[in-house]
Amino acid sequence: MRGSWKIRIFIGLAIVAFAFFKKCSNTEENPYTGKSQLISLTTEEEIAIGLQSAPQMAQEYGGLYQDAEAQAYVDMVGAKLVNNSIAKQTPYQYDFHLLADPNTINAFALPGGQIFITYALYSKLQNEDQLAGVLGHEVGHVLGRHSAERIANTEFWQTISQGASVGADAGGLVSGIGQNVLLGNGRGDELESDDLGVRFMLKAGYNPREMIGVMQILKDAAGPSRVPEFQSTHPDPDNRIENIEASIRKYGG
Repeated sequence: MRGSWKIRIFIGLAIVAFAFFKKCSNTEENPYTGKSQLISLTTEEEIAIGLQSAPQMAQEYGGLYQDAEAQAYVDMVGAKLVNNSIAKQTPYQYDFHLLADPNTINAFALPGGQIFITYALYSKLQNEDQLAGVLGHEVGHVLGRHSAERIANTEFWQTISQGASVGADAGGLVSGIGQNVLLGNGRGDELESDDLGVRFMLKAGYNPREMIGVMQILKDAAGPSRVPEFQSTHPDPDNRIENIEASIRKYGG
């Protein structure tokens, strides 16, 4: 019995060691942000995942908004942001989609360049600069490779959890630690995307202070019952406003 316990410990440690070895070998510097990231996907795989997932994501939000003029407007603003920024130098295929959902105020990006904004959010924006702020933020997620990084981190913590489960039946504890790490990374991703969005807006000739108006829209939509920041993957809108103002000062906007 004692020998079996030792074998389990050895196997568990081997799995954990393999996870850390894989993490070191897959850590690379993002050439566009300079940030060191754990990435397990190639850019081609990111693009493929985004293209494959896009139809299902659109369906979940009521499909595409059936207004060619509105879609062309979103495409124009998105292209202006990409063509005037470092995003143009990336291999990603940026496509912008206006979704029909009239109730869910949201915008999001899939790996590889598929970017979405719901009509519920689009209809609340007051000008082109605010639309540029939303789309620029989402382009930042793509360029920052945030989805690919979260996928790699999830794989890492799943492997660690497996090793802990084999060695000492502590997988639940380790998995919880991993979730907390991913939660923190999510907030950092949002702030980094806000910072990148400011840069993209300035390069394209937009007023980055209009991003603050977008934050107010999100804050008003959440209402007084919004989830406290420590329970959310997103920073509080007030904290995001402070970060945006700091970025504007940093880049001279």
